Amino acid sequence: MAKRNILLMIADDLGKQLGCYGNTKIQTSNLDQLASEGTKFNQAFTSTASCSASRSVIYTGLHTHQNGQYGLHNGRNHFTTFDHVETAPFLFSNQGYATGLIGKVHVGPAGVYPWDMRAESDSRDVATIADQASAFFEKSREDEKPFFLTIGFIDPHRDLTRSGFGNEGEYDPRVKKVDYPPDDVEIPPFVNDLPGVRYEFAEYYKAISRLDQGVGMVMEGLKKSGLADDTLVIFLSDNGPPFINSKTTLYDAGVSLPMIVKCPGSAAGVVNPNMVSYIDILPTLLDYSNHPSPEHPARIGRSFLPVLAETSPLEEWDQVFGSHTFHEITNYWPTRMMRNIRYKYHRNIAWRLDFPFAADIYGSLTWEEIRNAETSPKMIGSRPLKDYFFRPAEELYDIQRDPNEIRNLAKDPGHQAVLEEMRAAVEKWQRRTEDAWLYRDGVSLLFLKHHLEAGLAVPDRLDFDVAVPESKGQPTFADDSPWGVAAAK
Repeated sequence: MAKRNILLMIADDLGKQLGCYGNTKIQTSNLDQLASEGTKFNQAFTSTASCSASRSVIYTGLHTHQNGQYGLHNGRNHFTTFDHVETAPFLFSNQGYATGLIGKVHVGPAGVYPWDMRAESDSRDVATIADQASAFFEKSREDEKPFFLTIGFIDPHRDLTRSGFGNEGEYDPRVKKVDYPPDDVEIPPFVNDLPGVRYEFAEYYKAISRLDQGVGMVMEGLKKSGLADDTLVIFLSDNGPPFINSKTTLYDAGVSLPMIVKCPGSAAGVVNPNMVSYIDILPTLLDYSNHPSPEHPARIGRSFLPVLAETSPLEEWDQVFGSHTFHEITNYWPTRMMRNIRYKYHRNIAWRLDFPFAADIYGSLTWEEIRNAETSPKMIGSRPLKDYFFRPAEELYDIQRDPNEIRNLAKDPGHQAVLEEMRAAVEKWQRRTEDAWLYRDGVSLLFLKHHLEAGLAVPDRLDFDVAVPESKGQPTFADDSPWGVAAAK
């Protein structure tokens, strides 16, 4: 029987700046080729637009408020996945797979992510990365074991300079430098078309083309090993581009991402319009390996293998949810999101706080130019700067008419029915996933459960109102809905 191998490739901070996603200025021939051989999802969504958090969702099939990886794992941030969570490397090791990770890890603790082979590295030398992958493929073939290999590319993440993307490094001669004049890049609508922005996007494109070469080298190594016909290949990104108005936000620029899947025996050249979430990835991997998903009372992801070849939207694949709480430890701004084909709803729990900066975005030339632009009012893309930093408790957007999420319809009388329906759906999802950030009167309902059961009366409002602090005489919230998996029944 053929081994059901799995190759998962994760780009770092890559949006849809790929030829196969319609960008006519960038050179990504290897990823374009992969898309032509498999399925390109046009509506794939990460749950959160932060590196460690998103990776934890991929590996656990749980939102970050469920798995505990609330934000970045590295340095002073030190967010970690709960010890009891069963992750992909743990599950596949228990199935007898050879498990490995090459490149960026960015989740922890190590005991919860027990890869057999862990070649952690911050190298952008994609040829060396591909050589390591080829060695892993060969060993798996020689050992006659199925494999689950993850490659965490560093590209196209920013480096530690103000506007660099690792393009000044010295790499293997097999890695060709691809140059882009700043005047010949596409500036996406979520940022401003300014000289410094163009310069940074030209550097960003260079890193994307280096990533693309790495994907090509890895795929060539897989082919040479003789295992390509028995290997499920998934390529995706952890979150959107490292620019303001994208990364660390739940706007589509931060969470609507490239995902390409090549499955043995499946159709080629498929453009799939169905909405899939990163919580669906682990169930898909387990489905492919003929292994049931682990029991978890609030695991709601599902395998997308049955719909991989679909070219028409299906009613049962028409919505996704998102959950962001932290990026860096100082970037606390919890928000929850629901997206369907027509509308997008945001519940901003800490809306009274300024929206925080990630350090790499604050230090960028893009932000420096935007804040110093001689325009009034100041804008970030098509969004007024003040609307980026000061957001209301709820946002509602008509994605079909307003894909950049600019005109907030939350207080529009004609959209109150939509608002209430999506608000209720988000609350039901928060209950089902036992989200501690489901609030009433500005307090977590999950942590109030025992007080509510003892008769505590809580005003029926999302946020505390300092102008009307009294609880007596206010409409009272009735906590008569179940938590956890029972909430879905």
